Amino acid sequence: MHFELLAREKKYHGKIVDLIVDRLKYPSGTETIREIIEHPGGAVVVALFENNDLLLVRQYRHPFAKEVIELPAGKLDKGEDPLHCAQRELQEETGYASTEWKKLTAIYTTPGFCNEVLHIFEAKNIQQSGKGQALEEGEASIQLMRVPMNDALAMIERQEIVDGKTIVGILMSAGRQK
Repeated sequence: MHFELLAREKKYHGKIVDLIVDRLKYPSGTETIREIIEHPGGAVVVALFENNDLLLVRQYRHPFAKEVIELPAGKLDKGEDPLHCAQRELQEETGYASTEWKKLTAIYTTPGFCNEVLHIFEAKNIQQSGKGQALEEGEASIQLMRVPMNDALAMIERQEIVDGKTIVGILMSAGRQK
């Protein structure tokens, strides 16, 4: 089903997202409004040690007012290659680097109202980079966690890991290990 775009207005321009309001017409002639969050997208890293332990981060997430366990990830800079973003975020958030990268997938996080696309990469043979973490001020709460793959899968089942990108990345990587 295609809609006719009657009007588009940028209602808000923020540091990370913009809010767009579209006025549309259905094929039936009925008009409707769609609110869209424009997001630059990001990259996610399933970082695996030699024994297939995962490198996870625990960090405070303000929308939920609590700490969330996640894979290292971050926002794409304008025009940035997703792999470069993944490599940068792994270094900045964890102080680790990798020599072996594979793209697992790309996901639409919330297609009902947001155009964010997250590119999920698997990084193997990770080693401390020697540069250490380069955390931004809002990332000061990050704690590193080294978790065996089977434990991470159990954490998903127990709803200790509830972040969507993290669940997708872990499940895709675990499926590749079989």
